[in-house]
Parts: sequence; C-alpha cells; structure tokens
Amino acid sequence: MAYKIKGLNPETAKIQKKLEKHLPEVNRGRIKFMVFFIVALLTKCTVGFYKLASVLLTGVKISSNQRTIQRFFANYDLDLDGIYKLLFALLPDNKNIVLCLDRTNWKLGKSNINILMLSVAYKGLSIPILWTLLDKQGNSNTAERIAIMEKFISLFGISCIKHLLADREFIGYKWLKYLKGAKISFYIRIKENAQVKAKNGNKMAITRFFSFLKLNVYQCNNTIRTVYGVQVYASAVKRRNEKGKIEIVIIISDIYDNNSVEKYKERWQIETMFKAFKTNGFNLEDTHLTELDRINKLIALLSVAYTWAYIVGIWKHENLEEIKIKKHGRRAHSFFAFGLAFLINAIICRKQNLYICVSLLEIE
Repeated sequence: MAYKIKGLNPETAKIQKKLEKHLPEVNRGRIKFMVFFIVALLTKCTVGFYKLASVLLTGVKISSNQRTIQRFFANYDLDLDGIYKLLFALLPDNKNIVLCLDRTNWKLGKSNINILMLSVAYKGLSIPILWTLLDKQGNSNTAERIAIMEKFISLFGISCIKHLLADREFIGYKWLKYLKGAKISFYIRIKENAQVKAKNGNKMAITRFFSFLKLNVYQCNNTIRTVYGVQVYASAVKRRNEKGKIEIVIIISDIYDNNSVEKYKERWQIETMFKAFKTNGFNLEDTHLTELDRINKLIALLSVAYTWAYIVGIWKHENLEEIKIKKHGRRAHSFFAFGLAFLINAIICRKQNLYICVSLLEIE
C-alpha cells in the first residue's frame, strides 16, 4: 500500500522525524499518515473515521481521506514495540516508575472489546505503556498478566520499576508468587472475604484483623500473613464508598509499609486515563472497529496523541498558567485536559504555540 501524502508543514515535519527515530523500519509515507492521523485525533477528539477524514488532509475529498484511513487500519502491520518504546521515551521520568495494571472493556454489537493495560502513574494521570487485547469477555488470567509484565521487562528492564499497583481482579497464588519471585514490589487491593491463615493454622476472613478500625483511620499490620498462599503484609482503611456504604479497603504488599494505603491510591490514575480515552477525551467507545489488530493500531496512535496532550498540559501548568485549584482542593482540570485545549488551539490557529508543543516531543 502506497501513501502519497504531501503538504507537511514545518511543525508536522518535525513530528515525523521524532516518530521515525523510534520507528526506523516504517515507510516514510506511513509515518506521514500517522502524523496527520494523530493531529486529526487531537483536533476532533473522536475516533470516528468520517469525522477524522474531514480534517486529515486539506484539499482532499472526505471520502478519499476515509479510504486512506481504512486502508491503513486494514492492511498495515504497525510496529507496536516501536510505539511502546516511543511512549516510554516520552515519559517525564522513566527511571523510577509506578506501574498500574488494569483492564477496561465494552461491548460493540456481539463483539467484546477487552483491553488489559499497563501504564505509568504520574501527577494525577497515567501514561499508557503496554497493552494487550483479550479475545474474550471478563477478567484477565494469570498467564495474561505475567505475559504483559514479561513484555515490559524485555523492552525496558526491571530496575526502572518502583512498584506495581493493581485492583481486586489481580490476585491469586500464581500471580503473587510470580511478582515476589521477579522481585517486583506491589500494592494490591484484595477482597474483604479473602482468607488468611492464622498462627494456629486455621483460616479466617482477613477483615477480622481490622474489625476495630474507626472510619477513615488507616492501619498497617506489621505481622506477615499468608494470603492466597503467599506471605504478605496487610494494611487497611475503613471508609464510605461512592454509594455511601461502609467498606474496608485492604491492601497487601510485599514489604511492611505504613504508607501502603496512600501509595495504592495512585492506582486511580489509570481510571482517569481510561476516562480520557473514552468520555472525557477521545470517545474510544465510539469506534466501529471490532478486529483486534485494528483496535491495537487505534490504541497505539491514540496513546501517542494522549501522551502528547498530557506532556503539553504539564508544560503549560509549569511555564504559562497554573491550573486553578477548586475549593475542594483538587485541580479544575487534569494535565491532559489542560494540554489538549492548548494543543487544539495551537493546531487550529497555527500560532507559535504549535512549535512549542512539537518541541516538547523531544526524545533523548
């Protein structure tokens, strides 16, 4: 498939060079298409091909642009490892990272779109690094979790991992044993009815150890416990959930840490990232793609667009205009939303701001 894409302006030409650095085997014409597609994603904030086609290439019929998009996703094998490396290189800090493992899914007709995602928590949001599409409905299994971790390690090593955060789906003997064997530190929430082995050998619900907790009070148990057959430390906090019901949030970790619950809270950043991919950003669930390889390509280009907006948002906050803090103490906008608005304005108005935004894609 040949791409005859012309008209790269100085800014988009610089984006092309940055992509070429991490995708050296990719045809230059395809790189140009990827640049225009990423810019279209940022401009239209949608994954709908028809709307993207309306701004993809100026002076070209929408129907022709749409066919170009469709051919790319149908026929081209994108170098995902190159995209993963690009995203890792764009991290503001890739030396001591907090990994978040989570899953998002939705249904399109009879097809299940089920994404297992590994991201890096950073300043209130997560940056996508690695993902795999599960050809099924429901939870991931141990083999799938280990595979995505091994993929990360093969690309980036293990020394850069500070610790891993995961929710109640990511439990079980083999999984926890793998993490401990690989020396990957973790903070994982477990179910309230999880069984723990007492000193006398009997099993009991782990909540028994935190039954006297007061509301919003943290407790870290300094006694090692056997949970899911693995020795861990447990911490907990009693709180009211979103529905107003009192629950005990229990976190297990491989080390004794008084701040386990606070560290686990960073896991929420991957949830906000998924919202940015969906309803608060690019409306990923509006895609009509159902083939896993095509969805993989879409997530790859979407991840680059999202990360760029995120980096721009941090830069704008630190150099031009601080994000306002509301009365409840939280920022009025996420770094992603802040950067996305700035990028859209820069792309549409073609001001000096676009040159600044492109310069932020500098890669060591």
